[in-house]
Amino acid sequence: MGKSENTLQHTRLIFATNNPHKVKEIQSAIGDQLAIISMKDAGIDIEIHEPHDSLRGNALEKSRTIYLLSNGNDCFSEDTGLEVDDLHGEPGVKSARYAGEPVSFEKNIDKLLTKLKDATGRKARFRTVISLIFNDSEYFFEGVCDGQILRKRQGTGGFGYDAVFMPDHSEKSFAEMSAKEKNQYSHRKKAADKMIFFLKQKILNK
Repeated sequence: MGKSENTLQHTRLIFATNNPHKVKEIQSAIGDQLAIISMKDAGIDIEIHEPHDSLRGNALEKSRTIYLLSNGNDCFSEDTGLEVDDLHGEPGVKSARYAGEPVSFEKNIDKLLTKLKDATGRKARFRTVISLIFNDSEYFFEGVCDGQILRKRQGTGGFGYDAVFMPDHSEKSFAEMSAKEKNQYSHRKKAADKMIFFLKQKILNK
């Protein structure tokens, strides 16, 4: 094991989310390369508002909030949106609350499929933006997964829109994949890999 990998395992980052699915998926993407601390484990119990009209803005809002509440601890957050070409980028930054409050991804999917009923194309992408605050500086990393919106749900795994999203070059929806299979395509994995590479370089060049 190289020096950077060994040191990186001792780097602890608070992940600014209350979503256990996201914690599990990020930890799966990162593996044992990095110690991820959930907000709950950090003793932080709040809902962070996402008032901005961009994934980058909302990701930064969450990371800055946790940075301040944790007295300057290294932390990161992510915001992810599903962007559908025939819907001019919807639901985008509003993906989690597409069908309104309270949050219901079943209702979100129903609304998405209804709006796409007469669409000529179903091309879409998941986009993830990670906001990292490390050594008191801010950094961003992005991952994208291109694919198609299915006409009906396929699979029972995953979360969010996974049951109606099939990545390019796959015959399975995200909801039909194991965590290992999903990581071959995952937007979240791609963004996390960029963050890990960055952290290794920062630590190696200390």
